[in-house]
Amino acid sequence: MRVAILEDDAVHRDTLSAWLSEAGYAVHAFANGRDFIRNAGRESFDLYLLDWCVPDMSGPEVLRWAREDRGDDVPAIFTTARDAEEDVVAGLSAGADDYIVKPLRRFETLSRIEAVMRRARPSSNEPLLEVPPFRFDLRQKAVSVAGEAVELTEKEFDLALFLFRNLGRLISRGHMLEAVWGRNPNVATRTVDTHISRVRTKLGLRPERGFRLSPTYNYGYRLECVEAGTALTAD
Repeated sequence: MRVAILEDDAVHRDTLSAWLSEAGYAVHAFANGRDFIRNAGRESFDLYLLDWCVPDMSGPEVLRWAREDRGDDVPAIFTTARDAEEDVVAGLSAGADDYIVKPLRRFETLSRIEAVMRRARPSSNEPLLEVPPFRFDLRQKAVSVAGEAVELTEKEFDLALFLFRNLGRLISRGHMLEAVWGRNPNVATRTVDTHISRVRTKLGLRPERGFRLSPTYNYGYRLECVEAGTALTAD
């Protein structure tokens, strides 16, 4: 899971980044709101962790930009020393999914993140993922379409699974690289385009078959269901 942190205090930022990295998250940390917005405007994330009081742009201002200007529904959690009831209400009213009062405690913070993500995203630990007519067997790393097995390489399978788990979301190339290949500086973003083309062809992701895998210039891709009544289910 990819997390963007906004925290101007270097010690808090490094500590929080270390906690999340050790828990298996891909962390991108920013010291000011403008850098956060610049990166969030060209990359996709699974969670925003926002300090309330940041000198140039406050956490609420950043979240307002995400919610109102970008129509972004990425789950967001405020971290702040402000613990008055009206502050908590203001934070949740601004569109946050949770509100953690500083000083942060490691296991509480991680538990709250997990709780927010459980509410926001389907479970990714199930052995099967079905989006009819597609069926992904996570244990065997096998995929079938309408009961017919389709041969995918390991990376093609991982990429296809990631896309179906994020059905309807616009995902950046950098996000896909991290999710499928890890944070490997030797892998070029064109690798994503090559694998996307193969996955589209092998799985037949075409509008006439109910799905559209479309690019967004200089950003990434979105897999959409374009057939009424198709639903995402996990067994």
